[in-house]
Amino acid sequence: MRKINVSSLSILAFAAAVNVIGGSIALFFRLPVYLDTVGTMMAAALLGPVYGMVPGLISGLVSGFTSDIYALYYIPVQLITGAMAGLLFKKFDMKGFRIIPAAACISLPGTVVSAAITAAVFGGITSSGSTVLVQLLHGAGLNMTASVCAVQALTDYADRAIVLLLVIMILAALPSSMKFMIRKGNTGHGALQ
Repeated sequence: MRKINVSSLSILAFAAAVNVIGGSIALFFRLPVYLDTVGTMMAAALLGPVYGMVPGLISGLVSGFTSDIYALYYIPVQLITGAMAGLLFKKFDMKGFRIIPAAACISLPGTVVSAAITAAVFGGITSSGSTVLVQLLHGAGLNMTASVCAVQALTDYADRAIVLLLVIMILAALPSSMKFMIRKGNTGHGALQ
């Protein structure tokens, strides 16, 4: 495990704030996607899978205690997303059409967990905009668990694909020297070079 330093802590705090802001925007506009994992995936891409889970934990707690109590229940999904994104960014170069299978790999484990939480704990009704889709499918005759699973799979994949694309664009905009220093844990400040 890498040694934590000030720049890593700053990135983790910034990533958690980005998650809270993204999640709040999606909640406010009742979007069928969540946008609460941008910071999680960014931290995972820069610092690896273990540190990729930290912003999800922090933002889940902050959101849960301030604006959306449901966020507390979905912290395991944030942790899984951070771990999966970190593993994929570590193993593969995320560009072009790799986003499509990568989004599936990142979203699938979290979808299983989030669908189970949504169906078992909340009966399919949460604060997200996807609840409307669940109710439409359920009203059309599909049982609640199947409705939740179908909608969760669709919205989770769409969310992870959008977030992955955003993170890749942000990473492309960062200077190479900054990415190198972050990944190596060397800020160059206060150290003999």
